[in-house]
Amino acid sequence: MSTHTFADLGIAAPFAVILARMGIDKPTPVQVSSIPPLLEGKDLIASAPTGTGKTAAFLLPALSKIAHTEGRRGRGPRLLVLTPTRELAQQVAKASQAFSRGMERTSTVCVTGGESYQVQNRLLAAPHEVLVATPGRLMDQMNNGRIDFSRVDTLVLDEADRMLDMGFSDDVLAIAQSLPRERQTVCFSATLSRGVRDLASRLLRDPLWLEVEGTKEAEASIDQHVLYVDSFDHRHRLLEACLSDEGLGQAIVFTATKAHAEELAGQLDEAGHAADALHGDLNQRQRTRALNRLRRGECRVLVATDVAARGIDVSTVTHVINFHLPKFAEDYVHRIGRTGRAGASGQALSFVGRDDVFTLRKIEHFIGRKVQVSAIEGLEARFTPLERKPSDGKGGAFRKPGFGGKGPGKPTYGKRFAGADSRQRQGAAGGRWRDAA
Repeated sequence: MSTHTFADLGIAAPFAVILARMGIDKPTPVQVSSIPPLLEGKDLIASAPTGTGKTAAFLLPALSKIAHTEGRRGRGPRLLVLTPTRELAQQVAKASQAFSRGMERTSTVCVTGGESYQVQNRLLAAPHEVLVATPGRLMDQMNNGRIDFSRVDTLVLDEADRMLDMGFSDDVLAIAQSLPRERQTVCFSATLSRGVRDLASRLLRDPLWLEVEGTKEAEASIDQHVLYVDSFDHRHRLLEACLSDEGLGQAIVFTATKAHAEELAGQLDEAGHAADALHGDLNQRQRTRALNRLRRGECRVLVATDVAARGIDVSTVTHVINFHLPKFAEDYVHRIGRTGRAGASGQALSFVGRDDVFTLRKIEHFIGRKVQVSAIEGLEARFTPLERKPSDGKGGAFRKPGFGGKGPGKPTYGKRFAGADSRQRQGAAGGRWRDAA
């Protein structure tokens, strides 16, 4: 735990009061490392995983700069934040509004796809200091002559790696070229890939480089498990068993495609699980409705593509289930970070078939450790990679006793997972997990 205070980092007292009211009293490691140089106006590129407090790390210094020159009102933003998804843009905009609540005449505008151009045009025409946007819609508004970038003195690229993965590189470069050359540029990314480094070299001037690891406390709050699967039908039966756990509060189920997310959400809703879909083909009103239903507890299962892997903060999500593993290893970290929020514990369950083993190994290499292998009694997979085959320590095959079910074909998830040794951990669902490997 950091011994620093926000005042120690140079954050003005009014912001410290706002943060205290929000229950934020101690800066995180990424905030300790990044806020002082950002207050000095230096360019920065930082690698930091989800849940490390990077939004406040870049917003607080930028808002402090604006606060010192509040009288300079005019058309167009002072701070421009680019994010890869609407959900993340909305989350950043909400944080900006909260942090700037004590600042006079300081407003935040959020511009993303799926929203009314007419409404956005009205917001952009009014005085504002902070603009949070997704690259595609911002390019549309730029080309329509709706945005004046002449006052921008800080550009932030949030989740830069994801923007590159989504094909926004050209848009980001075009937007940056439209900004004043004399500006501060900040880049936050989950990974410092070659593409991110190349982008940074083109946009940042003599930047500081920062790499921040996730805290052990955050990692420990999420109990991670792999469940091997044999077939499409087996995958669905495992999901039904998981969702039938009485200890499951709310879950986000991640799928590989938009079509599968829609189909699976419909099937689960018909089965009585109060499910909604969230993916990129939905318009903004549909996406907002799904998220609001999740926040209000009206939706128990949100079936989503990786559009939901970043930018969703719902503290009541107890489980993340990777129905399909993500394409990129770093997205695994962002996905499971949707649970274990606000100091709560959570469980992340990943279904792994024969074709997924290489992807699993990449994920384990990325996070720096093996993910615990577990099984549900009655739904054990025939398939198990040889190097991960459970053993009883005596050279014989290990039989995984699990649940105690409610009848044939209806196991009760969460009662007991078993494995090679006798160590037990209390699962978020109220049941016991035993290590299987």
